[in-house]
Amino acid sequence: MVSLVDAVSSRRSYSRVTEAAPSHEELLPLIAAAGRVADHSSMHPWRIIELRGDARKRLGAAFVKDARANGSDAEKLASKPLRSSLLLAVVAVRTKSEKVPGWEQDAVASGVAHILSLLLHDAGWGVIWRTGHHTRSKAVHAMHGLKKNERLLGWLYVGGIPDGSKEGFRKSIDPERYLTTLS
Repeated sequence: MVSLVDAVSSRRSYSRVTEAAPSHEELLPLIAAAGRVADHSSMHPWRIIELRGDARKRLGAAFVKDARANGSDAEKLASKPLRSSLLLAVVAVRTKSEKVPGWEQDAVASGVAHILSLLLHDAGWGVIWRTGHHTRSKAVHAMHGLKKNERLLGWLYVGGIPDGSKEGFRKSIDPERYLTTLS
């Protein structure tokens, strides 16, 4: 049995994946487990939007609309969401709270996304979390049906791991650089 430390240490991003993807039913227990992230006041300030098929094409069209509005070269953007047959949009849902500030609610949503990516990796799927300026685009927000209190944190692109992909451990960090002791 692989230890949790080894499983997490072997995680890597897969910028290219195959068309295979987990089903909706396969996602449900993974999302339920990811929802166990530390969550001050159990607010559950997040949601995941599953995009497959034509929804990915509509996202590409929203990328193009956003780029044109900003005077950028847009045409190549339409195909970006087609790089994976499954995209999982990560949405932070902010609720007014005297106890839990907005940044902490966003941190919970980010934690859910990261744990979900680890769980997908552990289940044998290739995953990469893509972000960028499109997450703040009005056209992209409208395409996802986001409400005023919701913020798009990015998409997990999920698919099969191509044959010949580099497997194994990534270069480890030096933990002494990041762990200090307060005396």
